[in-house]
Amino acid sequence: MTTTRISGLAHHLPEQILESVEMDTRLGKQPGWLEKQCGVAARSIASASDTQEAMAVAAARAAIMDAGIRPEEIDLLLFGAAVGRQPIPATAPLIKRELGLSHLAFAAYDINATCLSALVAMDLAQLQIAAGRARTVLVVTSEIASRALPWDSDPKTAGLFGDGAAAFIVTADTPAQTSGPTGPALRLRAFHMETYAEAYDCCALPSGGTRYDFHRDAAAFAENAYFRMDGPELFGLTAAKLPAFLEELLSRLGWKKDDVDLIIPHQASPLALAHMARRSGFPRDRIFNQVARTGNLVAASLPVALSSAREAGWIKPGMKVLMIGTSAGVSIAGAGLES
Repeated sequence: MTTTRISGLAHHLPEQILESVEMDTRLGKQPGWLEKQCGVAARSIASASDTQEAMAVAAARAAIMDAGIRPEEIDLLLFGAAVGRQPIPATAPLIKRELGLSHLAFAAYDINATCLSALVAMDLAQLQIAAGRARTVLVVTSEIASRALPWDSDPKTAGLFGDGAAAFIVTADTPAQTSGPTGPALRLRAFHMETYAEAYDCCALPSGGTRYDFHRDAAAFAENAYFRMDGPELFGLTAAKLPAFLEELLSRLGWKKDDVDLIIPHQASPLALAHMARRSGFPRDRIFNQVARTGNLVAASLPVALSSAREAGWIKPGMKVLMIGTSAGVSIAGAGLES
């Protein structure tokens, strides 16, 4: 199979910051209550003028610049999000238009694997390049979770989330490019994903599809228009499945646990990251953790974390990097990269 790499990588966070202490005041709680409950001190929040597509385009333009390519070289655009701009049409064509690439005929479509959308898109990009169907793939993620959070009914869950976007360029591997302006290029080595549908209902945003009909029952539609999560069920399932999943992923990579230099996990919550460290056996100093400052960015979480780690100098040439996360449904996925 053709070897591929991430040759450009960038992220974009809204300027507006929502501190947990600010929400304590709004919720009528003592200062420090929300951070103690969810572990997140602050998160970026889209303003009324921020749009999902504008955030996506900002990240995409920065990734294109990081890769040192012209936008016209892109021949496939994949957009990943748990919730797009609207049900129809997909968001990817809008991003293509906003990038000024409407005159080119390449495909642009969406992928929804909730928090794992970026990893699934990364794998699909690699397969498309290996099949000779694409040469330069732009993967974009952008989420505005703040517009469907249950602050009134479940502030502990609502406090976990933030907004953000990320993008990366996947190309065939060439020895000529070893790094971009913000860090080394990353070769894609393997991808693995498993789905455990018995926990399908433990994370959900029920309204917005065919399940609830606004025209027949507007009250039910409104009642189910907020995210909900059964954290204990999700933690229990991942605790049971993660060790065997990791063993399979490392086997596909041909790596041992001690070979892994850095783990970039889905920044689900501080509790989830501590839980993952215990169950995986990886030392905490190898696990990139910024969730207390960003919150859970849903599909943008993993690529924003990867971009942030690279920008901060965590990723150096010659490193083995493991990306791993979970998604609603429930799935676990991971990918191995080498710098």
